[in-house]
Amino acid sequence: MSAVTERPAPVVDPGDPRLRDRTTMRSFIALGILVALLAVLPFVLDEQSQTVAIRTLIFAIMAVGWNLMSGYGGMFSFGHAAFFGIGAYTSAYLLVEHDISPWIGMGAGAVLSAAAGTLIAFLCLRYRLAGAYFALATFAFAQVFLLAVQNIDALNRTEGFNVPILPEESWSMMQFDQGSPIYYWIPLGILTIGLAGTIWFVHSRTGQYVQAIRDDEVAAESLGIPVMRYRLITVALSCGFTSLAGAFYTQYYFFVGPEQAFGAAVSVNAIVPAVIGGIGTIWGPLVGALIVGPLSEWLTEVLRDPPPFLDFLQGLTGLDVAVYATLLILIVLFMPKGIYGTLRDRFRS
Repeated sequence: MSAVTERPAPVVDPGDPRLRDRTTMRSFIALGILVALLAVLPFVLDEQSQTVAIRTLIFAIMAVGWNLMSGYGGMFSFGHAAFFGIGAYTSAYLLVEHDISPWIGMGAGAVLSAAAGTLIAFLCLRYRLAGAYFALATFAFAQVFLLAVQNIDALNRTEGFNVPILPEESWSMMQFDQGSPIYYWIPLGILTIGLAGTIWFVHSRTGQYVQAIRDDEVAAESLGIPVMRYRLITVALSCGFTSLAGAFYTQYYFFVGPEQAFGAAVSVNAIVPAVIGGIGTIWGPLVGALIVGPLSEWLTEVLRDPPPFLDFLQGLTGLDVAVYATLLILIVLFMPKGIYGTLRDRFRS
């Protein structure tokens, strides 16, 4: 009688780098296909719809930046307007006062935002502010920036900056003909860099450490992971990337003022798409932005020219915030992982 030897069941190690590489490659392929599809939109959209698409891309850039710090880093920020505003004002100030190209201003704003965000986060983490206290602290810093800008003569106080319009197109000054698809492709390129960076970050050693710290800070620290260092790296990446949206905003709208740059609504525009789409996921902020961007435009249209049965809405302000709040409540109650996060989990199960 011969003994039957059972072949051991294959053991799949989730940490196997070969699996991680395949996952990373699939994510990059998906990103390439998505960007190729989005890149042709200017050829099929009219000018007004293209404006909505550009605003949606700005929302998506802000949400991707916020998601790095709050979704993957676990540090909920309610003051990302500060970093959006630093990018917007740095670009505007260098261009208007010193005739420096917005491309350089964009880079300078990213460096300043990363430095400011790192300093703010260091102070908060140094004094053990976490959760709601960290969120309130970031909100307070954003309000300090708002008040400071409104009272600094060099930044034109409440008047802000008007970007001079050139008589002809200029790549160096990031100015093109009205309705040019280049105004759409620039934020699409920035968003692509952000999503590609997020894919790399999530699967890198740094990203794995950051997520371990988010899930259990004490356990991560006991394993020798330098918590403060990796958190500050995450904050710097998040703030620097968010500022790119601010710099492009200034150049696209040819104007920036304190409320447009540092107002509380700006922080909401960064948070809402990520929460609706799915915090701590690669594609969630983009999914959320694709909902919030057109919704914001539709709400503006309703308030400007409401149908007869909605006449009572004419002249009202703040309807967008009320709708966002309702959406957030519904998402938290019925889809706590956001639309993309919930659907992903259901397909996997």
